[in-house]
Amino acid sequence: MNATRRRTPRARAQQPVPVEAFIANLPLFRHLPKAERARLAAGATVRAAPRGTVLFRSGDPCEGFHVVIYGNIKLALQAPGGGERVIELMGPGQSFGEAMMFLGEPYMVSAVALVDSRLLHVASHAVFDLIDRDPRFARRMLAGLSLRLHRLVCDLEAVSLRSGTQRVAGYLLGQARAAGAGGAHVTLPARKGIVASRLSLTQEHFSRILHELCAQDLIEVAGLEIRIRDTARLRARCIR
Repeated sequence: MNATRRRTPRARAQQPVPVEAFIANLPLFRHLPKAERARLAAGATVRAAPRGTVLFRSGDPCEGFHVVIYGNIKLALQAPGGGERVIELMGPGQSFGEAMMFLGEPYMVSAVALVDSRLLHVASHAVFDLIDRDPRFARRMLAGLSLRLHRLVCDLEAVSLRSGTQRVAGYLLGQARAAGAGGAHVTLPARKGIVASRLSLTQEHFSRILHELCAQDLIEVAGLEIRIRDTARLRARCIR
């Protein structure tokens, strides 16, 4: 048996996570002195979240924030009729829950693991103690929250002013850049219905747009794998 084969999600979940080392690699905490990282690690816990795990629901108290170690987490608003609107899809290294932690308010969204995932939960008291000791850390947290607010405003602008095709084209290009793929390849982080909700589209509309982009020889689709055949022409679709 090949000893170098890729570990299964279950095997990964059983691997111990060096919390302080993980914290040191996160942009938010990277510049903290070692002693401060150690204090923060003391207030953090690792949580395994098998696929389908509900981390929290709207209305649950917020006692800290989460950072994704690996996996994918869906943040969604629940509709009265039982539907949902996907707000964000969070991947490795991304954090969520900071805003409600600072406000001292319950969560406004639900968080569900889309695949077997592992997360770091940092307790609010550990964050507040660190802010009291290091104002630079507070500025970094404010910068992160401001960036997320900017993304939400851009999302609102896209829904209000951009066509479905423009939204899909922009999303594919953004995902390719985030993956460091040189604008050539995208792996959708979730089922197409979930990605469609993230873009404020129905699944049928999303699939129809993908089909049209394929027919125009702009992309190729194989399940969740999408190859961008012509980055320049796809980018042009974002503005017209």
